[in-house]
Amino acid sequence: MPTPTKGPRLGGSPTHERLMLNNLAAQLFEHKRITTTVTKAKRLRPVAERLITAAKKGDLAARRRVLAQIGDKSIVHELFTSIAETMAERPGGYTRITKIGPRNGDNAPMAVIELVLEPYSPKQATVKEAEQATAAAAAPADEEVVSDDVTVTEDADGDVVVDEVKVTEDAEGNVETDETVEVIDPEAGKDK
Repeated sequence: MPTPTKGPRLGGSPTHERLMLNNLAAQLFEHKRITTTVTKAKRLRPVAERLITAAKKGDLAARRRVLAQIGDKSIVHELFTSIAETMAERPGGYTRITKIGPRNGDNAPMAVIELVLEPYSPKQATVKEAEQATAAAAAPADEEVVSDDVTVTEDADGDVVVDEVKVTEDAEGNVETDETVEVIDPEAGKDK
């Protein structure tokens, strides 16, 4: 169990707190999401994630360790079969805490803690990086600015392209742009 936070415990004794967190973890695995106070949810997160990590190992020793904390065999079976399989690729962060409004009666801050069951795609981050790299590679590298309104570039075919932008301002201060594109001889841009 993680080091207790400073201040009062959730229960009257360390044993009562440990039992409460184990029962909350069992209910989380059974229902996939539970509503509790923010403090209990924050204290439950490391306990539940440690149990899921043990379930991902899947060996007999891990099953017995989890069964010592959660007494219900059906919940442990569900944890080791369905939940551990969905979390197999996920490196961590198995739970999500979402704060909701205060509880009626005592105005305690409430939260929903739930298992993150969406499929994990490690390729998602690398795909975004690859798209950015290809976009940077596709941008013209040989761009030369002749003046503020004329740009000379070379396209993929080796043609030299001159982009001219005419900027005009009317009496009211509105700016209008007219863009024209000229293609110059392909041999003009190549070194001889």
